[in-house]
Amino acid sequence: MRIIMLGAPGAGKGTQAKKIAEKYGIPHISTGDIFRANIKNGTELGKKAKTYMDQGLLVPDELTCDLVVDRIQKDDAQKGYVLDGFPRTIPQAECLTDALNKLGSKIDFAIDVDVPDENIVNRMSGRRACLKCGATYHVVFAAPKTEGVCDACGDHLVLRDDDKPETVQKRLDVYHEQTQPLIDYYNGQGVLKSVDGTQKLEDVFQAVVAILGE
Repeated sequence: MRIIMLGAPGAGKGTQAKKIAEKYGIPHISTGDIFRANIKNGTELGKKAKTYMDQGLLVPDELTCDLVVDRIQKDDAQKGYVLDGFPRTIPQAECLTDALNKLGSKIDFAIDVDVPDENIVNRMSGRRACLKCGATYHVVFAAPKTEGVCDACGDHLVLRDDDKPETVQKRLDVYHEQTQPLIDYYNGQGVLKSVDGTQKLEDVFQAVVAILGE
């Protein structure tokens, strides 16, 4: 079962990807994890990726695709995998499709966790983080016992810059411009399925399981 998770930043696709991986016994693969593993292990692809990352540049599509294709050929991914955060653009999707075709493989499901922008802005601007111990909270869904104070270490909670409404909206604008077209791309391949991401986390997961099967 080869799955791609789609959805805007803050839609909850990462959480769902982890739950899918756990239930079906397949690896949860994120590009960030792949980059870190290859850099840590000093692989040739990792060294190439590091030269871009050290300059604060995006790793080119072709190299990112090579890293992902290398990862999905590992033993633990033979039964399938769930890709989270890749592909992000149409060129990446086309590169992945071509590589899978050469391997005699294909994507089975592209699952879009659909959440309106307004919900995402509200959801993310409600997040609070403890910079001291790394704990995270939400003013509505997971509030600390004392407002503005971390339950774990008692330090002050803050609204991180990347969770501020204006920053979230900018990230959503980039998503709509670059990543939204993937929904049409995978719809054209007949593998797109959509779930309502505004429901409770467990309800979203049950909707995903209904698509993938027990």
